[in-house]
Amino acid sequence: MATSATSDQLLVVIDPVARRTDGESVRIAKDVLSAGAQAKVCLPEGPEEFARALARRGSRRPVVVGDDRALVRAVSLLHRQRELAGCALSVVPVGSVLAVARSLGVPTGAVAAARAVLDGVERRLDLLVDDSDGVVLGTLHIPPVTPQAQTPDPALEVGRPWLRTAQSLVRTLVPAREAQGPAPRPARLRVEVDGVTLVDLDQPVEAVSVTPGDCGLAAVEVRPMSVGAEASPLRAEGRTVSVSGADFRYRADAGVWGPVRRRTWTVWEGAWGLTVPGSS
Repeated sequence: MATSATSDQLLVVIDPVARRTDGESVRIAKDVLSAGAQAKVCLPEGPEEFARALARRGSRRPVVVGDDRALVRAVSLLHRQRELAGCALSVVPVGSVLAVARSLGVPTGAVAAARAVLDGVERRLDLLVDDSDGVVLGTLHIPPVTPQAQTPDPALEVGRPWLRTAQSLVRTLVPAREAQGPAPRPARLRVEVDGVTLVDLDQPVEAVSVTPGDCGLAAVEVRPMSVGAEASPLRAEGRTVSVSGADFRYRADAGVWGPVRRRTWTVWEGAWGLTVPGSS
């Protein structure tokens, strides 16, 4: 569902990473926004100042200029303050990590994104909220378990500085090659959707993905470990998704989280609003 987004009062919060990585795009976005609306520009130097700027926005509509991590930070802060439902958020993607913004329909060019802030519409989106009050905007992935690479035992090197010197010399003389880490091994996880077990611990899996939709349901896909012929993925939809088993990590919104033994995500339908280009 999309509604018209007003643009007469803006709070433009420019993430410090964006200023360092692409100052020209930041300048263009600021010029376009300031020319089209009454814009108050904030230049926070860190997470605390970023949070204070959002908290003091008043009636101004917040616009984040930054990458996916800045967008997730803003959504997380507004969610924890329980102010997300009544706040239409806008973003001008600037940086190298923009997959989430792109997947949500935001233009990645500074001019197009800034014009969408001014002339676009507010789209209500579902949100995945976990049992520690963390949020996920896009698809989360549980990758295969990667065994930790073995490291030299420091005890073996005590009293033998010549060994460290020789190792250093070898690393200097021998051309560097891409490290070949241990191959990932399948994970053993229990995945439950709305209380129904989709896969259990006795069936190793290669990957799990959970994607919030726009109708109050998350799409879950589990890829079982294939033996011989490729195994068909298992799919389900539901409002709650629980994953448990041995310690696992998951990737979501340009970050890696964990390890955890259990995590439950609940879909909050239409929990947040994002300004996107209006239909022509």
